[in-house]
Amino acid sequence: MDAIRRAGAGRRLTAAALGTALLLMAVGCSGDGEGNRQRQEERARGANAGKGAPFWVNPNGSAARQVQAYERQGRRDEAEAIRRIAEQPVGEWIGTSDPEGEARAFTGSAVRADRRALLVLYNIPHRDCGNYSGGGAPDGDAYRAWLEGVTRGIGDRPATVVLEPDAVLHLVDGCTPAEFHEERYALLDEAVTRLKELRNTKVYLDAGNAGWGRPEQIWEPLKRAGVEKADGFAVNVSNFYSTADSIAYGKSLSAKTGGKHFVVDTSRNGNGPYREGDPGERWCNPPGRALGERPTTRTADPLVDAYVWAKRPGESDGTCKGGPKAGQWWPEYALALARASE
Repeated sequence: MDAIRRAGAGRRLTAAALGTALLLMAVGCSGDGEGNRQRQEERARGANAGKGAPFWVNPNGSAARQVQAYERQGRRDEAEAIRRIAEQPVGEWIGTSDPEGEARAFTGSAVRADRRALLVLYNIPHRDCGNYSGGGAPDGDAYRAWLEGVTRGIGDRPATVVLEPDAVLHLVDGCTPAEFHEERYALLDEAVTRLKELRNTKVYLDAGNAGWGRPEQIWEPLKRAGVEKADGFAVNVSNFYSTADSIAYGKSLSAKTGGKHFVVDTSRNGNGPYREGDPGERWCNPPGRALGERPTTRTADPLVDAYVWAKRPGESDGTCKGGPKAGQWWPEYALALARASE
């Protein structure tokens, strides 16, 4: 399968679940209770103080823990490099074991820091066509139950949701078998509807990337999936296309979807896409990439609501080029991204 069809596939939920477990401990689920929770909230406020983006910075994320580890080892240069990631808000990918608890923990911590949670929902059945990030809910009923847990966890707290990376794109590019198409359209439409019932939740349905290059083939599927009821769509999730190219792609889609706004994932697009090696593997842990524009709502175009780091820089795309499993923290790759951004 070529790079276009496989773009952005390297994602798993294990790292999100681990980060959430640590977060739940951090807000007082163990130890000295209220005192521990207050200390962690003070730390969270410090991590979020003075940030330009409205999104919450998780003070217990993988990058933050890596900074602490390097500092303990006396590796100050490495710690300062990883801090470029740790100080930015990144997407929290909701896992499957306790979606309500995770969503509540993330959004609650964000509120206490006077910020908005950035969440990524990635559990559609038959996800990623069985590739590195294959899996997802076993069936439609399981997905609906999981989604209901997420919505209960978010409640009225502010959240921005990137909904189901690759789900629509893989309906169009032939990757997802035809017998699953109707169910997927229905589930996506239901997810948009249910999330938009929440008072302070913004929803952006994933719409592929500039490498796809054929917006005339995806705008109607986006409409079937409920984009007209959403706040807009997301482009370049977990990918490397430049911000300029991503905006051009997004604007072409916007023109076909009634002027819908969109967000751009700029987490790793500082040097643009990788152009060497096996075309079918260029999306997976490409070398020489760099962090992109920091998350912000101050963008280059009025149609772009925000630059976001939906993909968590430093997490592997999959077991390619020496990487660990998809979604696992890879400090060497994180260092390379950060240092290339100097």
